[in-house]
Amino acid sequence: MSTQNHSPLQQILDRIAAAAQRSGRKASDIELVAVSKYQPAQKIRAIMEEGLTLFGESRVQEAAPKIPLLPAKLHWHFIGHLQSNKTRKALPLFELFHSIDSLDLALAMDRIAGEMGRFPRVLLEVNVSGEASKHGFSPTALKASLDQLLRLPRLQVEGFMTMAPLTKDPETTRPYFAQLRELRDEAARDFGIPLSSLSMGMSHDFEIAIEEGATLVRIGSALFG
Repeated sequence: MSTQNHSPLQQILDRIAAAAQRSGRKASDIELVAVSKYQPAQKIRAIMEEGLTLFGESRVQEAAPKIPLLPAKLHWHFIGHLQSNKTRKALPLFELFHSIDSLDLALAMDRIAGEMGRFPRVLLEVNVSGEASKHGFSPTALKASLDQLLRLPRLQVEGFMTMAPLTKDPETTRPYFAQLRELRDEAARDFGIPLSSLSMGMSHDFEIAIEEGATLVRIGSALFG
């Protein structure tokens, strides 16, 4: 089937569906988060008019004035590195935080959420590749902190997130995504909770991520150009 007349969004949805099928899953098992950082409200509105309602932002100071310009039916996830001092401003804006990357940040968010009467949904960011340029728990630190993280009274830990190294060949990202899935499976078994969300895969490698179990893919450049 030719995709040349399909919009970028439809082409991505087709690729998500094909990757899901290859891994024995349904396309509905995977949510597409349109990475809208640096995109003006009118570009987001154009994608929204094609039927997409889930968007991801990575800077609180950019998202805070932009979100009110757009319809209330949209859903917003925070996908960037969150500074503790931006947490109070971020909590009312976002439904899910993909990038809780340290115990200190988790403790700060839990405390502030308590003051604000909120129960934020979060994913724990894991630096599976060990790259110094990336935020996140090392797998060892995650295992050491997980019991404390899961006991926090406010944070609702729903799963894990990672970013694979940027490489020319997307296939080389597979071991990193597989490792995150294995970490999740082990934690879910040890603590008796589902941890059903895996946020992994971006424009260049999302199909590999889906084949390895992603439930959320974060796509910006392939969608917005």
